[in-house]
Amino acid sequence: MSSIEETAYPRLLDDVAPQELEQLYTPTAKERAFVTSNNTLRRPVAKACAMLQLKLVQRLGYSVPLAGVPLAITAFVCRKLKVGRPTQEVLSRYDNSAEYSRHRQLVLKALGLHDPDATAMRWITQRAEAAAGTKQELADIINVVLEELVKQHYVLPGFTVLLRVAKAAREKVNQAIYGRTTTALDAATRQRLDALLDGHGGKTDWDRLKREPKQPTKREITSFLQHIRWLATHADGLPEFDGVAATKVAQLTLEARALDAAQMKTLTPTKRYTLATMLVRSRLRQATDDVAEIFVKTMRKLDNDAEKRLKEYHLEHTRQVERLVGQLRDVLTAYQQESSDAQRGAAVTQALHDEPQQLISECDEHMAYADNNYFPFMLRPYGVKRALLFECLDVLQPLPTYVDGPFSSALGWVLEHRNSHKEYLRPLRKLDGSELELPWLPEKWRKLIVAQDTAGDTQVHRKYLEMAVFMRILEELQSGDLYVPRSEHYDDYRAHFMEEQAFRAELPLYTELVGLPVDGRSFAEQLRQALTGVAEQIDRDFPENDSVAWGPNGLVIRKVEKKEAPAQLASLDQALNDALGLHSIIDVLTETEKWLDLHKLFRPLSGYESKLDDPRARFIAALFCYGCNMGASQTARSLKGLSRKQVAWLNLHHVTEDRLDHAIVKVINAYKRFSLPSYWGSGKRAAADGTKWSMYEKNLLSEYHIRYGGYGGIGYYHVSDTYIALFSHFIPCGVYEAIYILDGL
Repeated sequence: MSSIEETAYPRLLDDVAPQELEQLYTPTAKERAFVTSNNTLRRPVAKACAMLQLKLVQRLGYSVPLAGVPLAITAFVCRKLKVGRPTQEVLSRYDNSAEYSRHRQLVLKALGLHDPDATAMRWITQRAEAAAGTKQELADIINVVLEELVKQHYVLPGFTVLLRVAKAAREKVNQAIYGRTTTALDAATRQRLDALLDGHGGKTDWDRLKREPKQPTKREITSFLQHIRWLATHADGLPEFDGVAATKVAQLTLEARALDAAQMKTLTPTKRYTLATMLVRSRLRQATDDVAEIFVKTMRKLDNDAEKRLKEYHLEHTRQVERLVGQLRDVLTAYQQESSDAQRGAAVTQALHDEPQQLISECDEHMAYADNNYFPFMLRPYGVKRALLFECLDVLQPLPTYVDGPFSSALGWVLEHRNSHKEYLRPLRKLDGSELELPWLPEKWRKLIVAQDTAGDTQVHRKYLEMAVFMRILEELQSGDLYVPRSEHYDDYRAHFMEEQAFRAELPLYTELVGLPVDGRSFAEQLRQALTGVAEQIDRDFPENDSVAWGPNGLVIRKVEKKEAPAQLASLDQALNDALGLHSIIDVLTETEKWLDLHKLFRPLSGYESKLDDPRARFIAALFCYGCNMGASQTARSLKGLSRKQVAWLNLHHVTEDRLDHAIVKVINAYKRFSLPSYWGSGKRAAADGTKWSMYEKNLLSEYHIRYGGYGGIGYYHVSDTYIALFSHFIPCGVYEAIYILDGL
């Protein structure tokens, strides 16, 4: 059951800081007048109790027995009122008296609060059901309801009441989703979903659904494309989840992915069909994204390798260029030395050494790669990857988010002639005989693609046009101008826009929260003023900035010089190490878990209660296992009493990226409370850098890193000047790391 500590439900703590007492429990002049001007509050005890009720309801949003209030709060309020502190016996009698109820009504009236009646409880139920439509955790549903109650100036009901309402709301919403999904499935589709759970030689198609792509070799990619076609057949006829919130779909999909075939069979039919439907659709979207990544990486590698090959070519042919320049000098010298045209012709012919055709060929070769046009170097490796790229295109079937008839026609022409073996073809569509329009072609591509035959008719180089089209697809997939149906990462960005009516309704509240103007003109002006202020401040600080300077070629960023270490640093470091001593990682994790109760953030993906006997110990084992990158098998050999499956269980059935982010935030906030981070910096600056992590070679993300060596990926981190990791992102090797700086802002 969700505990009160996991929610925002206000509660009193036994340990109250002096700053909190001053801030929250000091009576204002208006509050003092409330107890002094009321004729029913003549006795000092009545004044003290009424003021205590007032400050507690103001702080908590509901009434509590005064006998259970921490002594520090009672003493502080009485001291501020300059009245004696009532004894516990007096407070207990007051809690059970009619005077407590009368004073409570006075307090509620003064604060503008009212108790929820039957109508309010129906409204609370409706708000809980609306929250359950987007959230699965009971604590999250309760927090939404609490926020609404505060806005409507209601006294907060008891926590158990809210918990009961949240449970009922979640169950009602979930059952409605299960029922609608099951109703939309015909008998044949249900039978097909049930067949996924049947075993075949110890394996099931349910396990096959969860297949991940391995290293993109030719054989593996062919196999994976067949897997996608198999997924598409199972996704045929499955209903959409348009009326279900994306967060709800994601949570139920995670729950389905964590269950094996045997566990799925134990579920009720409606829930089983819903989770199976969501997983099939999710895996098809993920597999489609994987194919898009294969296409993008293949084209990007062709492009990068061609650029490198051009640089190598220029280095290899430096001597040839020097010889051609020398030959040109000889020709010009011979031309200038003679006076008549005949003599000049003879001198030029002698200077050419009877090798004009060879010199023309060498000039043509050099001109082909002039102005850094490396596209010709793509032609040979493209022949190997051509069939793969067309197969990827068959699966993706990208669609535009804009109207561009010429490019769409060129793509259609490429698909029509994919089986042709001719090098040059007429730019005519088979569909309607129309001629291709190529205004979208960059000039470097145009020189390679467009040519004239002997009759003077226009022809196009088939493979160069294919590569130009594929490069355009690569660019537009990354920019969002093309989208892929049934995809998550490359889907149509317009589908994520808010409806105009909802946008207009939410905009004032959002701008109020973030402190921005509502209208676009004022927003642009405020942003312009802020940026101008920053620019002017940088200009003023520039003369004193030793890290940058203006050089002949523009701004120069100097390398930060390492400061010389103080003479006493080594001895201080040794003294600190001696004082700290050595500590086991398990002990450190155990202490941190006792302080923060992090295991409560990792409940079952279903949202229901955990059935683990010792969730704290299991969480520490999983944290040690995956935090140290050991693996379940090695951890089981290192920790007694736990098997490999027990170690891996919590990671499979309780952990998500969102929950990890929440845990990280909780740890960072707890660490920030110490004074030590403030000595390192102000927290207003951050640095970004990447670190290579070794990975299992046979997966789609792992790539060979030239600088670091070996296969893996890059963990890209934003670290503040207080040595706190603010943001991290895992990216492939070989991509431009700088573009991921913006992701952390």
